[in-house]
Amino acid sequence: MEERDQLAKTLKPQWVWAIALGSAIGWGAFVQPTVWMSGSGPLGAIIGFGIGAVLMMIIAVSYGFLIEHFPVSGGEFAYAFLGFNRNHAYVAGWFLVLGYICIVALNASALSLVIKYIFPAIAEQGYMYSVAGWDVYFAEVVITSVALIVFAFMNVRGSTVSGQLQYIFVICMLVGVGILFVGSVFHPSTSISGMQPLFKPDVSIWSSVIVIVAIAPWAFVGFDNIPQAAEEFDFSPKKGFMLIILSLLFAGLVYIFMITATAIAAPWQNMTNLQWGTGDAMSGLFGKFGILILAVALTMGVCTGLNGFYVASSRLLFAMGRAKIIPSVFAKLHPTHRTPYAGIIFTCAVCLISPWFGRQVLTWIVDMSSVGVTIAYIYTCIVAFKLFKWSNESSLIDQYRTLPSVAAPVKKMLSLFGALIGFVFLGLLLIPASPAFMGVPSLIALAIWIVVGTGFFIFKGPGFNKIEYKQLEHLILGTNGEDEDAEASSS
Repeated sequence: MEERDQLAKTLKPQWVWAIALGSAIGWGAFVQPTVWMSGSGPLGAIIGFGIGAVLMMIIAVSYGFLIEHFPVSGGEFAYAFLGFNRNHAYVAGWFLVLGYICIVALNASALSLVIKYIFPAIAEQGYMYSVAGWDVYFAEVVITSVALIVFAFMNVRGSTVSGQLQYIFVICMLVGVGILFVGSVFHPSTSISGMQPLFKPDVSIWSSVIVIVAIAPWAFVGFDNIPQAAEEFDFSPKKGFMLIILSLLFAGLVYIFMITATAIAAPWQNMTNLQWGTGDAMSGLFGKFGILILAVALTMGVCTGLNGFYVASSRLLFAMGRAKIIPSVFAKLHPTHRTPYAGIIFTCAVCLISPWFGRQVLTWIVDMSSVGVTIAYIYTCIVAFKLFKWSNESSLIDQYRTLPSVAAPVKKMLSLFGALIGFVFLGLLLIPASPAFMGVPSLIALAIWIVVGTGFFIFKGPGFNKIEYKQLEHLILGTNGEDEDAEASSS
């Protein structure tokens, strides 16, 4: 068997939880509450995020099982290979790479957005041009670029550094959210009447809720960063499932707390046309102190998303490089820090291009990447469904000899339900009549990415397909595969 480099086991449980939670909570929780309420009403948005968190937890059952038995970098890339074949693994990996890298870029650009909201005189320096209605300033490009380079440097320095900082950032963010929520609830000038009407007028309750449920893949994306880091756990992979559940629970509460704090500060319908309704609400209640706390929480949320997706994208690229589907340089580890530095540098380099095109174009690509993330959810759930058994009869799971017999009918049903949820989310994104339809620009970006991926596979695929199955199983899953026909029978 060819030598297979492995990442050092340095990540502690609290750091992994922070990577998942911090990745799920970005700028949206602090900037978008009034946008969500304008389409759903306060209670509609709260119920929608609650349902979304529960649906993600159902999907998490499949992730927990696969993390426990296959704690390797690559996540859904490895799972698609396990349950299907190398071509499916490529599809899952190709979509995820774009999704993760785009979210890194989006979080970095959100830092300049924060400064633009709070200190517009600083961010709006050096106007250059407009793209799709978005004015591009040189100062914003500099802010975004500096953030990308700083976090790339921290990640190259080691997962211990990035993990510790992630945990500190997440705790600061949660403290900030707690202060704003508790302060708003007990403030003498707030009232529950500010949440009236509870749902968007002239729209059914069902429609109000489903608009929010439809964005759950975007709102909670980040919990799936845990399997990308599974190879670096310094604890039992069995804890992976509980860490995912805790991250989703806290993420749901952060969304609900920020919506509630914004809604009770003033009649919510008066804030939906403001540039930053949550900022105005906190400023009205607490003055400069409120804006300061909100700005700190927002900045921490953006930094955790930026850092968390650097971890995810670089580990996915490392796994794909180790499998030889992309250049082998991505499988190399830093000689001193033992980090997948090529993936980190590549992610940084690609993202440094993004601020020059403006945030509007970037949001089109990120909307499109939601399709890729959803496809990854579906793959994971279907693979888990194939591996779980209704009873103790033989199943696909027995082919790999690395897993015990698992008769888990309830989990098998949940994995099936998780796959169906994924297909529903995919339909909501792609069907024009859907409230979450991503739009023509995003569809064009998706088509371009599919064409590029097809072309790359035509070029690289023949070499990838020549690798013997047992060798590929060793490179991707870390096992010494013995069944040459397993890939064909599982496809």
